[in-house]
Amino acid sequence: MEILVTGAAGFIGYHVSKGLLEKGYRVIGIDNLNAYYEVQLKQSRVEMLKKQDNFIFYPDTICNESVLDDIFTNYNINIVIHLAAQAGVRYSIENPHAYIDSNIKGFMNVLEACRTYPVEHLIYASSSSVYGANSKVPFSISDNVDHPVSLYAATKKSNELMAHTYSHLYQIPTTGLRFFTVYGPWGRPDMAYYMFTKNIIEGKPIQVFNQGDMKRDFTYVDDIIEGIVLLMNHTPETNYNSSNLAIRNTPYQLFNIGNNRPIPLMDFIRKIEELIGKKAIIEYLPMQPGDVKETFADITSLNEAIGFSPSTPIEVGLEQFVNWYRSFYHH
Repeated sequence: MEILVTGAAGFIGYHVSKGLLEKGYRVIGIDNLNAYYEVQLKQSRVEMLKKQDNFIFYPDTICNESVLDDIFTNYNINIVIHLAAQAGVRYSIENPHAYIDSNIKGFMNVLEACRTYPVEHLIYASSSSVYGANSKVPFSISDNVDHPVSLYAATKKSNELMAHTYSHLYQIPTTGLRFFTVYGPWGRPDMAYYMFTKNIIEGKPIQVFNQGDMKRDFTYVDDIIEGIVLLMNHTPETNYNSSNLAIRNTPYQLFNIGNNRPIPLMDFIRKIEELIGKKAIIEYLPMQPGDVKETFADITSLNEAIGFSPSTPIEVGLEQFVNWYRSFYHH
């Protein structure tokens, strides 16, 4: 089986590709290796993947329609796992055009490729950010998500709508996954846990927003990968989430994928301090524009569909990350 992973040099894309290669699949990866964060880290991930014979890498962008045509022409792509995107809630305020190019135009190209060269299943990344400032917790797939508080969230909600349209018109089986604060080794340097670890080790202040009064549904990356692999063969035949009979025959499904155990931010920081053996210098700041106070995933439907049950305690996951960080950066 040949699987296309977009964003293969990214954090989750790297782990998905690695997991699939270990299971014997051929993985065709594409990533533009942009400079949103340190390119060397992305290149190091790719070098790790290239050690496997079944990995083919395209250093290009999904905004390039011709390279997607080339991939689908040269390989018999069975499944697409679409993880390429311009990430980051705060950066979407600084550079909104990057989000339209990658998250909207790029996803449009992926959908068109799946229409032109029919695939068995398209799995794509959405985000918990689509819930915006919803106060009802845990966040449920059935909740209203019409009020995003960042452009990043708006593009991810748009992806869900675009996927539904293509599932309905062309019977392309699509599964959207709303990720909840994924962390772990080889992570993204713009994520809070990464910056906390770096700055605490280096004796620099860490920025803590909303005076530390926040909670996050931190989800270890290995649990995420297990869920994605299980979903590959759970192809939707009807709209899993809809009670509307008029669209029930649309092969579309949408799930939260998270830990289902939100942790207070200050408790999370204390665990990092314990693992490093050093106290953080904390700079308390007000809430950032586009940010939310709490995330909390209701994963009932994903558990019912594939038996998804995340099993990595935060202590274990953070230890794995801190150990990797010290090894990678020689700290």
